[in-house]
Amino acid sequence: MPGAKHAILSPSASHIWLRCTRAPRMCEDLPDQQTDYARQGTQAHSLCQYKLEKALGYDVRDPREELDLLDEEMESCSDDYVQFVMQLLSEMRQTCSDPVILIEQRLDFSEWVPDGFGYGDCILVADGAIHVIDFKYGEGVLVDARENSQMMCYALGAINLLDNLYDISSVSMTIFQPRRENVSTWTQDKFELLGWADTVLKPAADLAYKGEGTFCAGEHCRFCRARATCRARAEYNLELARYDFAMPDTLEDDEISAILSKIDSLTSWAADIREYALSQALSGKHFEGFKVVNGRSVRRYTSETDVAKAVTDAGFDPYERSILGITAMTKLLGKRRFEEILGQFVIKAPGKPTLVPESDKRQAANSAKNDFSETEDN
Repeated sequence: MPGAKHAILSPSASHIWLRCTRAPRMCEDLPDQQTDYARQGTQAHSLCQYKLEKALGYDVRDPREELDLLDEEMESCSDDYVQFVMQLLSEMRQTCSDPVILIEQRLDFSEWVPDGFGYGDCILVADGAIHVIDFKYGEGVLVDARENSQMMCYALGAINLLDNLYDISSVSMTIFQPRRENVSTWTQDKFELLGWADTVLKPAADLAYKGEGTFCAGEHCRFCRARATCRARAEYNLELARYDFAMPDTLEDDEISAILSKIDSLTSWAADIREYALSQALSGKHFEGFKVVNGRSVRRYTSETDVAKAVTDAGFDPYERSILGITAMTKLLGKRRFEEILGQFVIKAPGKPTLVPESDKRQAANSAKNDFSETEDN
């Protein structure tokens, strides 16, 4: 996959450095840990690229032998992505005889971001409009295309590359996130996008590239490599200490609301601190008042094969049978076959109630008070 070299101000981290311009230089020399989730995403992108190019009739090499994390779900998600792109291309061909498609195209937006570049998963061009598509394999965070700075940076790069050839008037940006069943599209006028680039993106990028401006803590911190040691984040979260963690019945409602608004950030920060301290302690650093110990030991078999044979020889059945869970069954059958065979046997009960900010897009659940009122009305 192209893009081994990473930009200091990467588009994927733009939601961080647009808010906290000091972050990129502070993180510059910190290691970027490669997780299995990141490797899985990289391999899924490679499979998507191969399948899309093959669908377009290109002579391409199958990468499957090199994808050690390949499974049925990745196959299914990449098929869905290709189907989505090819459907868009087909629709464009109804009004344009020769739409253009670019795959894993290097996009330069250094006019606004110093050394700024990235790679667009797929770009479609027809009738003065650009459609930028980004494949997201992750399922942890639902990604919205609206005012998504990463997508807007890609769109700027696409305009920079294609505007002189096609006289672009608008740009559509789509996040395709199959494991969350999320297809999010946002369309923006070209001149609105360029206005944002000049007045918001460029000033922040210039400060971030120089390592100037201010630290700014917030929800974006959880994706920053310096999240465990950043003093600004610590001060932001320790602001809760002014409540002295009093019992809830001693707090006013507005105080509880203030705590609720930061509690996710606080717990995430605390977990990052603990993880960082443990990794440092294992490397030999001592934190006053703490030591590393072994956790609870769990018994395990040295060989399940030998255990099965020994129990069978003793006249017992060593196995238990249980039906696969929905996730495992979907991986076994594939998404489409799962729906065909088992769709009628699956229900989706309401999830456990949880308290979230009003900005959350999910519909509010009825409270016990509302339920009682509705019963009385009936």
